[in-house]
Amino acid sequence: MSKTLTSTPFRQAEHNIDPIYLQRWSPRSFLEKDVPDEVLWSLFEAARWAPSAYNLQPWRFIVARTPEDRAKFHTFISEFNLTWCRKAPVLVLMISQRVSDRGDNLSHAFDTGAAWGFLALEAVRQGLITHPMTGFDMAKARETLGIPDEYAIQALIAIGYQGPRDILPEPLREREQPSQRRTLKTFVYEGMFGRRPAEQK
Repeated sequence: MSKTLTSTPFRQAEHNIDPIYLQRWSPRSFLEKDVPDEVLWSLFEAARWAPSAYNLQPWRFIVARTPEDRAKFHTFISEFNLTWCRKAPVLVLMISQRVSDRGDNLSHAFDTGAAWGFLALEAVRQGLITHPMTGFDMAKARETLGIPDEYAIQALIAIGYQGPRDILPEPLREREQPSQRRTLKTFVYEGMFGRRPAEQK
């Protein structure tokens, strides 16, 4: 049986996968258009079902969707990121609980990353775009939002509807397309570090 490759105008998979994985990318052009509650909460519903060690579910999401809350978030976002994310109707700070009743949770970041992945894919399904970033003052975010020390700050996510490329500042317009990925043979090893699977040589 011949192998059917999954593709989009910008991306092609080496093996057959659901197209949603190729359709998810991180645009910067946002429309100033509100996201309905039932659509927005579906993203967090998807994140809710991510796998979690000991079912600790360490992820937490702080949502800013009113002008007042977004303005508060803007105070700790870098100037570069503000040039494009200021129009995003929803900003979400993703944090993870480092400790639990069991002691230190060594997989808090890993599990929260899984929750982010679920959220990002559901966003695609709902016709939304997401753009995660770490270009912000994490210490100021912690102080501004009253985040306890037991929580680690992971990333800030802009969520909304995709806008046209030409509303972006000139330097960002050429970058407004899906990025490519490394081939499997560059990062999949078998048996020990550095040993490529036979089919990937």
